[in-house]
Amino acid sequence: MRERRPISASDALSSVRYEIRGQLSRRAREMDRAGYEIISLNIGNPGAFGFRTPETMRLAMIENLKASEGYGHQKGIFPAREAVVMQQQARGVVGMSAETVFMGNGVSELIDLTLRALLDSGDEVLIPSPDYPLWTAAVNLNRGRAVHYPCRAENGFVPDPVELERLIGPRTRAIVVINPNNPTGAVYPRPVLEAIARLAEKHQLIVFSDEIYDQVLYDQAQFIPMATLVQQTLCCTLSGLSKVYRACGYRCGWAVFSGNLEQAGDYLAGLELLASLRLCANVPAQWAVQTALGGYQSIHELTDPGGRLYESRRTIIEAVARSQYLRLVAPAGAMYAFPEVRADVLPDFDDRQFAMDLLEQKHVLVAPGTSFNLTQRNHFRITNLPEPRVLEAVFERIEALLDGYAEGHGGRVRPQLAVVPALLAKN
Repeated sequence: MRERRPISASDALSSVRYEIRGQLSRRAREMDRAGYEIISLNIGNPGAFGFRTPETMRLAMIENLKASEGYGHQKGIFPAREAVVMQQQARGVVGMSAETVFMGNGVSELIDLTLRALLDSGDEVLIPSPDYPLWTAAVNLNRGRAVHYPCRAENGFVPDPVELERLIGPRTRAIVVINPNNPTGAVYPRPVLEAIARLAEKHQLIVFSDEIYDQVLYDQAQFIPMATLVQQTLCCTLSGLSKVYRACGYRCGWAVFSGNLEQAGDYLAGLELLASLRLCANVPAQWAVQTALGGYQSIHELTDPGGRLYESRRTIIEAVARSQYLRLVAPAGAMYAFPEVRADVLPDFDDRQFAMDLLEQKHVLVAPGTSFNLTQRNHFRITNLPEPRVLEAVFERIEALLDGYAEGHGGRVRPQLAVVPALLAKN
């Protein structure tokens, strides 16, 4: 008998990380099975916090179940794709049609497919830091190289187009924009988006615009669809039902191509080939798209003052303002906040150790900032999906843990502005 050898994972996975569901999450499940009550704030999963998908969407799926039993078209069923086109046209996007819309099993699948159809070995993609880590992982898994452009807290987590252009090289193929941003909650102002669009056109780069949180906005923040600004190069807008319509489990997203389509025929044919190989996207959920996009937009009840998301966000902002250790760029959109631990108070702070200590000692699960391809080790991401009373308790536990850190290291607290207003004047 031949010697038994360990079965190793692919070397391609050595550059991939997804700590949102990684070691910390596994430890939280172990503690939960042992009887501990864990407050899990590491994932933006509305259904886990009592949010419901609009009933009209559920009914649309039920009424069309008979038509969902066979494979659908590789690009998606026509009513769903046409509803996406109508939404984009209403926002001022021109030049696309149902033929340039691809439905997928969530935006996650489409990120992988759109990059796989594009990249050759060594091609580079510009990705924000911090980012949603699937973008970096998908570039690396598809033989590319992720090049991160900084979005700094002191600039409201908004990128600097001048700094971004310096990173463009001969192998650069695309720029990724995540707006509203996950994990920071930043909503990019029009001048910045226009500058990025001009850069992409100048260097003939594809723009991948991740807009899954496009209607999750607070305090008059204004969302600008990237496709309304990109004309002379290809733009791919990605969105879906998961967040705005609280339907993560439906796994229904779309990628819409606009801009310079004439030069993209070969690429789009390659993408259709990949879409055909997976046969089709989940058909039942696609029947909910037309109802979702064309119906009453209940998300505004949650994001306006008095709404659940708005008030939970307010709770986070106020808790940080009271903290001796934290500061925050107030999130203008999305479902997260990205607090920073003040280096002048806790200079030896380590986000991963903090996240593990918070879980083990205080039974709260958050995502460390370095999980989002950030080099600084003094941030963490928290979702504002829980009710305010839960978040109040969470920040009491965070403050108690940081008190222990300060006492253990002889830390001295100096008063400082804790909450940095979002740059709403530019939005």
